[in-house]
Amino acid sequence: MKYTIRILIGTGLTALAVKCVYEPTDMVIGGFSGVAIVLRSLFGLPLGVTTFMLNIPVYFAAWKMKGFRFVRWSAMATVSLSLWLSVIPSVNLSQSDRFIAAVFGGFLCGCGTGLVLSCRATTGGTDMVAALIHTRLGRYSVVEILQVLDGLIVIAGLYLFGIRAALYSIIAVLAAAKMSDFILEGANVSRSVFVISDRSREVARAIMEKMQRGVTGLPAKGMYSDARRCMLYCVVSKREIVKLKEIILDSDPEAFVIVNDAREVLGEGFLAYKKEEA
Repeated sequence: MKYTIRILIGTGLTALAVKCVYEPTDMVIGGFSGVAIVLRSLFGLPLGVTTFMLNIPVYFAAWKMKGFRFVRWSAMATVSLSLWLSVIPSVNLSQSDRFIAAVFGGFLCGCGTGLVLSCRATTGGTDMVAALIHTRLGRYSVVEILQVLDGLIVIAGLYLFGIRAALYSIIAVLAAAKMSDFILEGANVSRSVFVISDRSREVARAIMEKMQRGVTGLPAKGMYSDARRCMLYCVVSKREIVKLKEIILDSDPEAFVIVNDAREVLGEGFLAYKKEEA
């Protein structure tokens, strides 16, 4: 039931972006929705019906090649998206301002895509085509194939609607990708920190005592100096990183510190892992 609700909301947001933001401003961002916008411009075909018809042979091929489990949730998402595209009224939400359309459309589309992907599903289209082509052309990754397919669709939009619409489409793609990542990964971005120090015991003790954070010691060897050290590894929240750096530099001003983003941290002191039921 959770997955069903998420897919319905996600495909509704995606359809809203396509029908009320991208289509009125002639923006083509790839995927079968982009193909549907191109075909509507050329032949006046309805978006919902076109998207559904394009997906039928793709899902038939996926079912034959990958089995029903591979297409189950994605098939539901595709049908839902097609229905939303058919029932949502065509309203120009951006008032033909392409910059607003790119940002707002990317926000809506990214939210919708993120919700669908969180259910281990897609809305079909070029994602599914790329996965099927990959089974025949294994030397190319799915992402590389998808980039080529979506690139061809954007080029078709460039030919029909001009370079200005195509450039704004690129902004929309980037905005949608960032929003989709945010939905999938959440706002709880942490920091993972590596520390190389001659005073690793002192540094580790200070971190554990002053921050109550765990520290892992990893054996390391400097390839230039041939010196062996204990490299420390620690994960902290974003707001704790300043304090952590101060503690490290107070313990060893010569310490070498590397800070990375940790997109998702599960376990004690961070997020609890919960297995979701479909």
